[in-house]
Amino acid sequence: MEKKKFLFIITKSHENPDVVAGAMQLAVNMKAFDIELDFFLMDSGALLAKKGFAETLVWQKKNEFSPLHSLIKTLAEDFGVRFYICASCVKHYELDKAELIPNATTKPGSFLAEMLLDRQSLTF
Repeated sequence: MEKKKFLFIITKSHENPDVVAGAMQLAVNMKAFDIELDFFLMDSGALLAKKGFAETLVWQKKNEFSPLHSLIKTLAEDFGVRFYICASCVKHYELDKAELIPNATTKPGSFLAEMLLDRQSLTF
């Protein structure tokens, strides 16, 4: 049986960190089963690619999820998950001037469209 592939599309960050933390917790749980998955960060979700940004999101209301910065570290460094940043969002959020998290790369919307051809997507 062919392994399923998933793409997590994250469109939020500071305005709803609990939703993002829930998505990343789900991704960590999926990686424990060796599921192939990547993230595409767009809109304010692109800010999550900025090194140190997730540490500023300390107002998570729900305590059932690990802190965002810990989840991102686990996904990027321990599991090697790739974080693609929407190219249209880079200048808007000044990510072209920022240090990025490990495994973060800028990609255009056409790359997202191509990935969606062979992956199941989850949008948060």
